Amino acid sequence: MMIMNNLLNYILLIIMVLISVAFLTLFERKLLGYIQVRKGPNKNGFNGLFQPFMDALKLLTKEIFYLSVNLSYLYSPMIMFFLSVILWLIYPWVNKFYFMDFSIIYLMLVLSLMVYPVMMIGWVSMCNYSILGSLRAVSQMISFEILLFLMFFIMMIMIEDYLFFEFFKFQKNIKFMFFLYPLYLIFMVSVLIDLNRVPFDLIEGESELISGFNIEYFSSLFVLIFLSEYMNIMFISIILTVMFYGLNSWSLYFLLIFMFHLIFLMMIRGVLPRIRYDILMKACWLELLVLNLMYCFLIYLMKEMIMLC
Repeated sequence: MMIMNNLLNYILLIIMVLISVAFLTLFERKLLGYIQVRKGPNKNGFNGLFQPFMDALKLLTKEIFYLSVNLSYLYSPMIMFFLSVILWLIYPWVNKFYFMDFSIIYLMLVLSLMVYPVMMIGWVSMCNYSILGSLRAVSQMISFEILLFLMFFIMMIMIEDYLFFEFFKFQKNIKFMFFLYPLYLIFMVSVLIDLNRVPFDLIEGESELISGFNIEYFSSLFVLIFLSEYMNIMFISIILTVMFYGLNSWSLYFLLIFMFHLIFLMMIRGVLPRIRYDILMKACWLELLVLNLMYCFLIYLMKEMIMLC
């Protein structure tokens, strides 16, 4: 009975996330419209409220034909969507209806697998632009996942555990956002790069790669890629809120900080130009990685000194 209850709760969560993704796309288009002094979607329904459903209907009713005989062409978007869905297994429920040991390790494992569907999508498309996008994906995502996992390691040193629920206990008096402020900024940059958001959307560089790795995808397969990307944006916003603010998932402050992260990830798309690829790689290996290692060493020394005292 308990297993069935957990499954129903998880299915309900995913349904709510998918509905939220629909309106998140509308919110992003409206926000970018106001940044660029235009209205954005405003025709379907009241002030464009039904625009996401019209877009979904248009995409899902398109004719499907396969540009590649390789089965990976069909399965790669499904794998990408599946990985985004199983990330939500570690959502910090208040009642702890589903409790996973080593949840931070699980998160690192799933995030490390995200590069494989993108790589396969570019490889099986048999298109030069898709291959270039996937090559950028492999180098960019792997490089900055090293930074991301090193920051997870620092956070695990701080809480001395592998559970997300421990972040609530350790941030009752002081928030990691203030205590680890440089790490918070580096984490935000790494998240933007891992999510392929502007100014680091070099995997999907429209101006030079014509949408990049997903150029050969349309209809329902493109919907799966699109949903997985925006589900990851929402999930990472929750992770940032829990890790650096330690807020309960049902509190008003949690909702405000979560919306702040979402608005930041959406708004930065309209205010910054795309960075050059060589500068991005240099920043990863010669600047941010060194700073991260120094911070890790400092945190370790502080923990040892506290234990000795």
